[in-house]
Amino acid sequence: MNTFRTALNASTLFPFRLTLPEQIRVAAEAGYEGIEFWMRDVDAYLEQGGTLTELRRYAGDAGIVFANAIAFWKWADLDERERAGGLELAIREAERLAELGCPSAAAPPFGQVEGSSLERIADCYGELAGRIRPLGVDPLLEFWGRAKALSRLEEAIVVADRSGVADAKLLLDPFHMYTGGSSLEALSRLSGDRIGIVHVNDYPADPPRETIQDRDRVFPGEGVFSGERFASTLHGAGYRGFVSLELFIPDFGGRSALDVAKRGLEAVKRIYGVQ
Repeated sequence: MNTFRTALNASTLFPFRLTLPEQIRVAAEAGYEGIEFWMRDVDAYLEQGGTLTELRRYAGDAGIVFANAIAFWKWADLDERERAGGLELAIREAERLAELGCPSAAAPPFGQVEGSSLERIADCYGELAGRIRPLGVDPLLEFWGRAKALSRLEEAIVVADRSGVADAKLLLDPFHMYTGGSSLEALSRLSGDRIGIVHVNDYPADPPRETIQDRDRVFPGEGVFSGERFASTLHGAGYRGFVSLELFIPDFGGRSALDVAKRGLEAVKRIYGVQ
């Protein structure tokens, strides 16, 4: 089945210390349709004298879509001054994303959220969406398995439902589902149009869930996660968007960035049924 579109999350290439144009080139040469870039790399590119217009043209010429951006906004921080600063940053970065033609950005529970109720987080997410959606950028609600609040898919669904945001979309990630104890069955409560993007990865049985770290993620199909079942559930929900390879492996043993990207794409295609 030709079900999903493929994207490369730039985190996978972090060990190679590439510029954003270099990341785009590698993704294109490997055969991905899109890239998930990190806002810090946009900042670095601009600081070196590049422009957003040039960057958008470069991606277009390479045939690469900006699938999503990885951002860190303290939109739900318990400190109101921190939260206000987070919203201001979100607006500034959303303006840049709109100019790049990037439709969305991750909105994880970044900052101090311990002790925050889901109702408050829902209100904060509603305010975030109200600020940046008019700019043409959708905040994708992301849960982090180790977060002090908003750590499970079930909680993210509640937040989205109570936020008042029409068609609020979630960002899904098997690693965070695992570390936070989310159930795959909870996906049955989501229709495909409620999913903004899906990060794909796998994890080994050891280290155990209590101590496993981002650096322990492995390529799809090389761990104990049932990627095929996950893919089937996504397909059944009607999701047809991007599956984006997100790894944090610190050392690839001398392999080149292009070799790693190609290996990742092969794994994604094999497990997620992309032809």
